[in-house]
Amino acid sequence: MSSAANQARKDAIRDNVLRPSRNVPYPSKDGKPIYTSEFFGESVFGLAQIAKALPKPAYAQFLRKMRGGQALDKSTADAIAHAVRIWAMDKGATHFTHWFQPQTGTTAEKHDAFLTLKTTHGQAGLEEVKAIDAFSGSQLLQAEPDASSFPSGGMRTTFEARGYTVWDTTSPMFVQHGPHKTTVLYIPSIFISYNGDALDEKTVLLRSTEQVAKAALAVLALLEPVPHGVPPQTNVVYTTLGTEQEYFLVDRALYVLRPDLKITGRTLIGALPAKHQQMEDHYFGHIPSRVLATMSEAELELYKLGVPVKTRHNEVAPQQFELAPIFEETSLAVDHNLLTMDILSKIAHRNNLKVLFHEKPFKGVNGSGKHCNWSLSTGSGDNLLDPTIKPETNYRFLLFLLATLDAVQRHGGLLRAGIASASNEHRLGANEAPPAIISAFLGEHLTEVLDSIEQSRPVKNFSVPDMRTIKLGGTALDVMVSTLPDISRDLTDRNRTSPFAFTGNKFEFRAVGSKQSPSFPMTLLNAAVASSLQDVAEALRKAAGDKPYPSDADKLKVIRQYIASTKSVRFEGDNYSDDWKKEAAKRGLLNITNCPDAFDQIVEEKNSTMLCKLGIFSKSELASRHYILMERYSKDLLLEANTLRTMLAQTILPAAFEYRAALAASCAQQQQIKLSAGPELKTLNQTTPLVESLQEWIDKLDDAINQVHLAGHDPSAEARASAKHLLPAMEGARVVADELEEIIADKFFPLPKMSEILWF
Repeated sequence: MSSAANQARKDAIRDNVLRPSRNVPYPSKDGKPIYTSEFFGESVFGLAQIAKALPKPAYAQFLRKMRGGQALDKSTADAIAHAVRIWAMDKGATHFTHWFQPQTGTTAEKHDAFLTLKTTHGQAGLEEVKAIDAFSGSQLLQAEPDASSFPSGGMRTTFEARGYTVWDTTSPMFVQHGPHKTTVLYIPSIFISYNGDALDEKTVLLRSTEQVAKAALAVLALLEPVPHGVPPQTNVVYTTLGTEQEYFLVDRALYVLRPDLKITGRTLIGALPAKHQQMEDHYFGHIPSRVLATMSEAELELYKLGVPVKTRHNEVAPQQFELAPIFEETSLAVDHNLLTMDILSKIAHRNNLKVLFHEKPFKGVNGSGKHCNWSLSTGSGDNLLDPTIKPETNYRFLLFLLATLDAVQRHGGLLRAGIASASNEHRLGANEAPPAIISAFLGEHLTEVLDSIEQSRPVKNFSVPDMRTIKLGGTALDVMVSTLPDISRDLTDRNRTSPFAFTGNKFEFRAVGSKQSPSFPMTLLNAAVASSLQDVAEALRKAAGDKPYPSDADKLKVIRQYIASTKSVRFEGDNYSDDWKKEAAKRGLLNITNCPDAFDQIVEEKNSTMLCKLGIFSKSELASRHYILMERYSKDLLLEANTLRTMLAQTILPAAFEYRAALAASCAQQQQIKLSAGPELKTLNQTTPLVESLQEWIDKLDDAINQVHLAGHDPSAEARASAKHLLPAMEGARVVADELEEIIADKFFPLPKMSEILWF
């Protein structure tokens, strides 16, 4: 058995080297490459295309619909549907799909053909059946998938199957090309039940963006005095998001030989190779040719789909990479991130690679996150979290900054719940990962600004005359090399250990997992900030008293109040240190070290009351999400435990038995000719107790799996039993299996090793 498997492993490694790379030509015209901007968005049916298709009054009505001010009438919907069908079919589309985000962590789609049959009746009663292409406004606006087949947390039963996908007019439609030149029109949509309950991630995200916009406008209305009857200066606020996507790329032939990678997305066993990331030579290093080919092909597809990917580079771990886009409106940014993950997967497959989005696919090297760069912007593009040159006098910035800190302070447990998953749990407390304590990092300069305001003293001067001079937006550094230009220094440094760090003009929510959809974490962040902004507005009104608008003194009073109340959540040091855990406990911050406890924060009274009061969730929707998260967690761990048990029993143990038999036979042969079998006996004596220990751990795994099943059908009880019993049993078995891997002769070992997977 092991010899055949070992040969397959060797063949995969050989093919990895010999396999030719794909040749994908860059878009060109008259033999010359064209600029990216010229084909960017060519597969997108956006506002420009809708404006061309509709009369001006109908287009104006559509814009009002996008802003939530008016329903879309049938004639306008039919006109858009007709226009998008012609546009899509001219690009080769034969089908359309409502593309939505069920609570599975990924996207869903059902393809329907434009083709339909038209029957006409002649005078003699004869029927004529004719094939036509058609797409109506009602088909554009709404479709009906089976709601009982997606996670609903008990909100839908098997016999209550009806659910609706509804076109999200704020996100543009697009076409995607597939195999055999198939093309499909994608319609970004929400997914709701027959009763209108949110069954997806997007509906609640859209609700949250509306609420945070409304709360932000209420604060701005108090900060921007205008004469009575004059429209406010700012009437549009939206959240922005830029998602840095980390991922691994591995050879697909090696991937398919690893059952754990295929089934769970991570290696459940595998010894760390002698060289991994300790030399620190992979980060920002030369991008391997096969990887660059995959990256560039994926970028071409994404540019056509209107996804503004900006940055690509090697990450810290071997075979780990990152792709980052330009920030966009949050809902669109989430759509684009999910589309990015999908495109990366498809293009990697074409290049005989496999993309791994799991947060920790390989033990012992850095895992992957999805750093979500979040901010607030006005309709005119003014960033409300831009500190400008003098943040100490920019009261608008300070109030929005402190409202965000207040949100983290009061609802840190909720933010922790938003990033909790069985896979992201492996990153907790590691060098690249989120800590279990949610805190915020501001940096030395902004911390000094807040401290000086609280203490009513001038801000310390951060410039050093012989090294730096004050410049707009920060300082300039002198590196003592005359040929170099001035180097601009930001107002804040970076803190890689902080889960929620201010990075110049935005907050970077670093704790989000690479495999996650950003929808749920951003929904919870938006909600918490909206609630805090409401309180800030109320505090400003109270400080103003009978005055129509708060004075600068009133604003400072509120600012000082929030500086004092948010002190405990601000932390500038090492978030992984034991000292911080002790200090955080003194400050009253939560230290939630496991997923079931994190999920409970969703239904904790303080958090659930806030979410329901804002109308982002109903009580039943919150309960269903709590149910789904608990259930998914236990299912994930059970899947891993059963996969590991099978691998140990059917692959690792037989390989160990075969190796022991070879050693025993060698010992017997040596003894027959009266030679010392000491070396073989030594290795045999090392192997035997490990084999016995591994058998014991397999029994412990069986017991742990049974403990989870004994919890009944209560998702919460199953999740807690999984955390208590499965995690330690899997880790214990892995330790022994990894020791065996380092002893068993290579020719007997059946699985590709980490040293082979992590290096092309």
